[in-house]
Order: sequence, then C-alpha cells, then structure tokens
Amino acid sequence: MANSATPLILLMLISLLAAIEGAQNSTELKWAKKLKTRKKTTSSETVTNLQFYFHDTLSGKTPSAVRVAQATDTEKSPTLFGALLMADDPLTETPDPNSKLVGRAQGLYGSSCQQELGLIMAMNFGFTDGMYNGSSISILGKNSAMNPVREMPVVAGTGVFRLGRGYAIAKTHWIDFTTGDAIVGYNVTVIH
Repeated sequence: MANSATPLILLMLISLLAAIEGAQNSTELKWAKKLKTRKKTTSSETVTNLQFYFHDTLSGKTPSAVRVAQATDTEKSPTLFGALLMADDPLTETPDPNSKLVGRAQGLYGSSCQQELGLIMAMNFGFTDGMYNGSSISILGKNSAMNPVREMPVVAGTGVFRLGRGYAIAKTHWIDFTTGDAIVGYNVTVIH
C-alpha cells in the first residue's frame, strides 16, 4: 500500500512546486526579472536583471549627496581629484524622480582620477520594493562618469541576493553640469 501511494505523493509535490513557481512569476516587478542563462551556473543559482534609476542630487536644501572631505588642491583640479562624497540617493522605477521608489543607494564615491572625471564607488543598493524588500547589492569599482556607458562590478549581495556577483551597466540619463545633479540609469545583472 505504501508503494502505491509514493507516485501519488510525488505527483502532488510536483504540482505544488509548479503552482508556487507560477505564483512567484506572476508577482515579478516591472523593474526586475529573473533571466534564463546560457552559461552554466550551479543548480541553485538564479540570474536576475534589475533596471532602475539613480538620482544623485548635490544642490538644493536637501541634497542626497554631500562632500565630506577633499584634498587641499581639489578646487584647482579640473576633475575635482581628491573630493569624497557621501550619498543616500533614491532609486526609482523610471527617470521621473516622482516615480515609484524601489530602493536607496547608500555609500560613498570620490574623484580618483587626475586626467578624467573618474569616480571610485563603494555603494550599497538597498531595495525596498516587492520580493526584493530588505535585500541589497554592493558595487565597488571605477565609474568613468563622462563615458556614455560604463560597467562596474557587483561584488556582494544580501537577502535574496546573498552571495551575489555580477555587473552593473550605468548610463547617464540627465546631468546638470552647473550643480552636478544627475539621473543615471542602471541595468544590473546579478547571479545569486
């Protein structure tokens, strides 16, 4: 009797798992999706693509990024070499600052190049929306800010992205050269 119940229990488990996966797929967010990958990953790894906008505001009464230190000659440098800024920037679903908030980019960046506007970034992108609420990714690398498109490494993750690794493609959507305010589109691929 026990042997005849085993296939039925197995069939019920498979049906339950399919229903759970279908429910998870139906709750995916507009700014994030799981990808099928051609590269082999371990059987327990997932590839996720995130697309959002980073709003870095240095001007106004409530800036989201502030200069916390600088070298004595920073103001003489055309690249602001030696300036260090701390940021707590909103991440939104679209370039519109009033669009849905999906997280915050918190960390620091500094002007690390003398010949170009190159920033060293150490940022934690913490997400607050949907199934990614409470999860984060960390980016550490050079951001050649004046290049139209730049790539930076994702070096870690927490929550859903625990043991995450990958890359972020940043593309400036808008910049005000007078104030330094910018909106940057991010397309991030994370293996976790």
